[in-house]
Amino acid sequence: MDERQLQVFINGILRYFSQCTKLPAEVGAPYLIPTRSAPAYDMTGIIGVSGNRKGCVYFTAPRAMLAASLNDIGEPKVDDDMMLDLAGEIANTISGNARAEFGREFLISVPVVVSSALDRVRLPKTVRSFVIPITWRGHRGDLVVALE
Repeated sequence: MDERQLQVFINGILRYFSQCTKLPAEVGAPYLIPTRSAPAYDMTGIIGVSGNRKGCVYFTAPRAMLAASLNDIGEPKVDDDMMLDLAGEIANTISGNARAEFGREFLISVPVVVSSALDRVRLPKTVRSFVIPITWRGHRGDLVVALE
């Protein structure tokens, strides 16, 4: 994955927060994860990728960040199920936007969501994995891109 391709995911997360919550997110410097394990927060939405690229893209965030996002988009019900759905929706939206950039052979799965029973996500052995740190309204989340 080169810098231009990584920028597709950075632009996607910035666009998501500015359009959906009307408050921009800040993106920190992406960094390479040296091991197969990546950090995860309370709730994680994971998208499997196949076709001309293989791997996964996932968005992980603490409950407080997801709850604040739901409030900002006007969702009256804020509970674990809604926060998990939002984590999956964010991952799906960003991956879908990347598909528009990378072409029809960039195939994405439906989101898989997991909660705090998981403290680390196991990444594919054969790919370099990047973490894109995100700060929004004082909350820290991560977008992880692990693609061939």
